Amino acid sequence: MCGMEHIGFTVPDINEACDFFERILGAETLYTAATDFKADDDWMAEHLRVHPRSVIKEFRYLRLGNGTNLEVFEYESPDQNRTPPKNSDIGGHHLAFYVEDIDAAISFLRENGVEVLGEPTAYTEGPNLGLTWCYFMAPWGQQLEVVSAPNGTTYDNEAKQSGKTRLFNPLHAAETLIGGGSPQAAPVP
Repeated sequence: MCGMEHIGFTVPDINEACDFFERILGAETLYTAATDFKADDDWMAEHLRVHPRSVIKEFRYLRLGNGTNLEVFEYESPDQNRTPPKNSDIGGHHLAFYVEDIDAAISFLRENGVEVLGEPTAYTEGPNLGLTWCYFMAPWGQQLEVVSAPNGTTYDNEAKQSGKTRLFNPLHAAETLIGGGSPQAAPVP
């Protein structure tokens, strides 16, 4: 495998979601991949493990800086759960975005009416020492996070010195690629 190509997730209103990602996070919506996608047989259940009568009303690809692509879906489904999972739920998740100045990012979020959960938290020990993070919420209840480590983390600084694999950092994308700057595929087991 070469690496992560996209993260896909479902939102209740694709226009609201894309506007939020563009206006608040600086994403660019690249294109709409499909609209009103459905099947009369069991294709949806067999290929996507959703209700056979589910309809993908629309899905779009977005790009945000030097991170992975986002694949944003809006579904209609007879058995749809409209409550986003918490981090503690099975399948719970969040998306994290790297920022250079976490205080400025938090101020921007608050100034734009985005719900910020608590105050930025800095690690005080361990391999993440140097990293500060803070969660915030998308309007539809999806958990998001900003992270920053302007001087690197203990792990990353040690890994850089010893030649170990580093965590990917979009601010230093080329130097944190596997293989020291040139993309290469990892063997598929």
